[in-house]
Amino acid sequence: MVESSPQDYLHFLSSPWSDTKFYEIRLQENLLGVSVVDHLEDALSAVYTFFDPDFVQRSLGKFAMLWQIKQARNLGLSWMYLGYWIESCHKMAYKNQYKPTLGFINGEWKSMEGQ
Repeated sequence: MVESSPQDYLHFLSSPWSDTKFYEIRLQENLLGVSVVDHLEDALSAVYTFFDPDFVQRSLGKFAMLWQIKQARNLGLSWMYLGYWIESCHKMAYKNQYKPTLGFINGEWKSMEGQ
C-alpha cells in the first residue's frame, strides 16, 4: 500500500455489505489505538486493530478484543468473530487465547479445542 490514498485504505478496511465502525481507544485526549469492527446480523467481526507502539505495555490488542466481546454481549449478539487464523503465523497466535474457538473447515463450523 505504498502509493495508496486514504480512500484506498478505507476501502481496504470496510466493506459495502457490512456496517463497519471505527472505535477509538483513548486515554484522556490521547488516541492510543483504533479497532475496526464489522457489525453483522448475529456477530461482531474484528477486522483490524492498530495502536501506538509507545503504549505496547498496555496490551491494547487484548483490551480491544475483550471490549469487543463485551460489546457483542451488550448488543445481544451470539458471536465475536476474530477473523482469519493461520496456525504458522506468529502475529495471529493471540487468537488461541480466546475460548471457545470454532473454525470454518470444509464448509462447516467445527470446534478447534485440542487442535
